[in-house]
Amino acid sequence: MTGVRKQKCLEASMSLTKWFAQDWVDIGAPKKGGGYKKCGRSKQKADAKRKYPKCVPASKAANMSKSQIASAVTRKRAKKQGVGGKPTNVSTFASRGGKISKTKNMGLYTRN
Repeated sequence: MTGVRKQKCLEASMSLTKWFAQDWVDIGAPKKGGGYKKCGRSKQKADAKRKYPKCVPASKAANMSKSQIASAVTRKRAKKQGVGGKPTNVSTFASRGGKISKTKNMGLYTRN
C-alpha cells in the first residue's frame, strides 16, 4: 500500500469508529421526561406500530430547534421507505434557498 492510500484507509477507519461511538437517537420519538428514544426498532409488536425513525447523534439533536426537528422527521416520513431493501436517507437540514425556476436567462436555472 502506498503512503497516501494507507493514510486514507486509516482516516476512514477512525471516522467509522467515531460513528459507532456516538449516541444515536430517534428525533421523531421524544421521551416524556426529556431527551429522545434510542435509534432503531426491534421486531417486537410494540415497535411494529412505531413510525419510521429519523436518527441523528444526540449532540446534533440537542442543538436542533423544534422546527428543524419537525422538518427533518416530516421529510423522512414523506419518502417511501425501504425501496429495494435499502434504508431511505434524507438530509437532516433542508436545503436553503427559494423555489428553483427556469428564467429567460439563456435557459439557465436560478433561485428566486
